[in-house]
Amino acid sequence: MGSGIFRQTEDQAEKLEIRKRKHFSVRLNLFFFVTFVLFSVLIIKLAILQFVEGKYFKEVENMISNSESPIAPIRGTIYDRTGYAIAQSRSMQSLYYRVEGRATNRDEIIELAKELEKVFADYGKPEAAPLSAAEILKRMDVGFDLDKNSTKEPSYYSVPRRIKTDLSTKEIAYLMEHRDVMKGIEIFEDSIRMYDNQTIAAQLVGYMKRFSAARNPESGLAYYRSKTDEYLDVEDVGFDGLELMYQEELRGKKGIKSYPVNAVQKIVGPATLVPPEKGHNLYLTIDKDVQLATEQAIVDHLSYLHNRSLAGQFAYAPNARSGYAVAMEVKTGKVVAMASMPDYDTNLWTGGMSTEKYNEIMPFVNNGTITTSYPDYPAKERSKHPSSLVYMGSVVKPLTILVGLDEGVITPSTTYNDTGSFSFGTGNKAMISNSDRHPYGLLNPTTAIINSSNTFMSAMVGIPLYNKYGGEKSKVLDVWADHLAQFGLGVKTGSNLPNEYPGSNEFFQNAKTSSMQSAMVYASWGQNEKYTTLQLAQYAATLASRGKRMQPQFVDKITTASGELVKGFEPVVLNEVNYPKNYWDTVIKGMKSGAMGIEDLPYPVARKTGTSTQEVPGGTVDNAVLISFAPADDPVLAVAVVVPEGEFGRYGAAPIAAKVYEAYDQYIGGLSGKEPTGAKQP
Repeated sequence: MGSGIFRQTEDQAEKLEIRKRKHFSVRLNLFFFVTFVLFSVLIIKLAILQFVEGKYFKEVENMISNSESPIAPIRGTIYDRTGYAIAQSRSMQSLYYRVEGRATNRDEIIELAKELEKVFADYGKPEAAPLSAAEILKRMDVGFDLDKNSTKEPSYYSVPRRIKTDLSTKEIAYLMEHRDVMKGIEIFEDSIRMYDNQTIAAQLVGYMKRFSAARNPESGLAYYRSKTDEYLDVEDVGFDGLELMYQEELRGKKGIKSYPVNAVQKIVGPATLVPPEKGHNLYLTIDKDVQLATEQAIVDHLSYLHNRSLAGQFAYAPNARSGYAVAMEVKTGKVVAMASMPDYDTNLWTGGMSTEKYNEIMPFVNNGTITTSYPDYPAKERSKHPSSLVYMGSVVKPLTILVGLDEGVITPSTTYNDTGSFSFGTGNKAMISNSDRHPYGLLNPTTAIINSSNTFMSAMVGIPLYNKYGGEKSKVLDVWADHLAQFGLGVKTGSNLPNEYPGSNEFFQNAKTSSMQSAMVYASWGQNEKYTTLQLAQYAATLASRGKRMQPQFVDKITTASGELVKGFEPVVLNEVNYPKNYWDTVIKGMKSGAMGIEDLPYPVARKTGTSTQEVPGGTVDNAVLISFAPADDPVLAVAVVVPEGEFGRYGAAPIAAKVYEAYDQYIGGLSGKEPTGAKQP
C-alpha cells in the first residue's frame, strides 16, 4: 500500500512537470511571436521612413542644417560739392515683428507689446525716445490697438515690420534670451539712413522706405517689382529724388551670416560671414551753403511779404506761403541750389512715419521745383490756392520776341504804338491790356521786353504768327510749342529726376474751348503755359548761353567707399538754337525789368519778372515769377524763382534771386570778380 501511494505521487509530479513545460513553451512561443510582430512593425516603419518619407526628411535635414540671416548692405553717402555729408548710413541691430497669420491670439500680441515697452524702457539707450505699447502695436501693423478694436486686417502677413532701430547691447541680449517665448520677434543686422538736420535740399535728395512698400503696386514704382529675388523685404530703398534715381549705385550688396544648427534650432558651431559691400558715394553739384542760403531767402522773404508795414502797398502778399528756386550754372548745367519750400526733415521716414505726421507734410513732400507741390494750408483750404505749377506770365516775353524774329513777323527795328490795350477776335470784341492798362507809347522789341508790354506781344507776334500759318485751321500752336521745346518748355528737362513733370501747354486745350487765335494771343504773354521752376531755370540758362540747352546735372562724380572714381559727369548739350547775334542782342538788352534786390548787385543781371494771373476756386490770384542770369555780358549762373500768390515778380520773386546770387558769389565766386570768402571745393 505504501509503494502504491509513492507511485501515485510520482505520477502526479510528472504530470505537473509536463504541464509546466507546456505553459513555458506557450509563453516562450508567445514571446517570440510578439517580438516578431514588433520587429516586423519596426522594419515596416523603417522602410516607410527610408523609402517613402526619406526624401522629405532629407529636405528637412538640409533645410535646418544652416540658419542664414541676411545682412542689409550699407548704403553709400551723399555729399555736397564740397564733401559735406548730406545723407549717410551706419550699421546697427533692429528688432522686427512678423505677423504669423489670422489665428494669432490678440491677447498674446498685446501682452508682447506691453512686455517690449518694458524691455525698451529698462534696457534701451538713455537717449532713445521711449516707445509706448500703443506705438509698438501700430508698428506691428496687426490691425488693432490696446483695446483690441479692429478696423482693418494687417497690411500683409509674412513680411517683418521694423519695431525699433539701433538696439542697445542689453536689449539685444535680453531679446535673444527670451525669443522662444516672445513669439514673432526677430533681430536683424540693419542700417539706418541719417540725413543732415539742416534739411539740405530735402525733396531733391529724397527719402527711403521699406522694399516691401516699394514693390507694392500701389507705390507706383514699377522698377522694384522685378527685384524681389535681389532685395530683402526689410531693406530700405530709395523712394524719391536722388535716393531713387541712383538706387543701384548707392545700394551696395547684401551680406549673409550663417549659423550651423541642429533639429531644434540650437547653434552648434561658429558662424560664417559673407560681409555686405558698401554702396558707392555720390558727390552732388549742390553747394550746401548756397542751398541753405536759398532756402533761408525764401523763408525770410515769405515772412517779409506777410508784413504789410514792411512790404508796403506793392509787395504785400499775405497768402504767399510757398516758394521755389533753382540756380543752374550756364556753361555746365550743374544745379548748385534747388529749393522747394516749405520742406521737412527726411529723418521722419526712418523706422516708419506715422499717418498723422505724414498728413502734416503730405502737401509738400514732392519736389515743387519739378512737379506739383502745395503750401501748408489746411486740407479744406488747399484747393483755393495754386500749386507750385503756375502760369509763367511775362517771363515768356524774351522768347516771344525771339520766335517773332525767327519767324519773320518782326525785326529788331519793328515799332508799335502801345496804347495800353489791344482788341482782337470777331468784331474786335475781345481785349487784353497791360498791367493797370498802362500805355507805353512807341515800342520796339527791346523796349517791349523792358516795359513788359502785353499788347506788343499780342499785336506784333501772337496775331501775325496766327495769320502766317493760316488762322483757325492752321498748326500755329504746334509751331509755337516746337519753339518753346527748344528752350526746355513743355518737355522734360533731361534731368532724369523721378516724377518730373513736363509742364502744361494749356493753349492746346484752350484753343478748343475758345479759339486758336485767342489761345495764341494769351500764349504770347505767358497766360497759357504752366512750367516747373527747373524748366524756367533751364530756359534762362539757354537764353544766357545764346542757344545751348544744357542737361541739368545734380551729380558731379560717383566714387567707391574708399574714394576711387567710378564715374564722372561731363556737360551735355541737349540741343542748340542758332539765331543771328542781333536777335540775341535785341532780347538780352531788353532783360532789364525792375527787380528789387537785383538792382543793387555789383554786377549786371539780365532778368525778366512776371506776374501771372490764375483762376482758382477761391478767386483770382497773382503769382510772382522771375528768370535771370548773371553777369549779363558773360553769364555764369541762371536763377529762376516762383512764389505762388507772391503778387508782382519784381517784389515777390526778385529779392530771393538776389540772395541766391550773393550766396553763389560768396561761396563759389565768379560773378563779381572777387575771390569767394566761403567754403571752397576740396
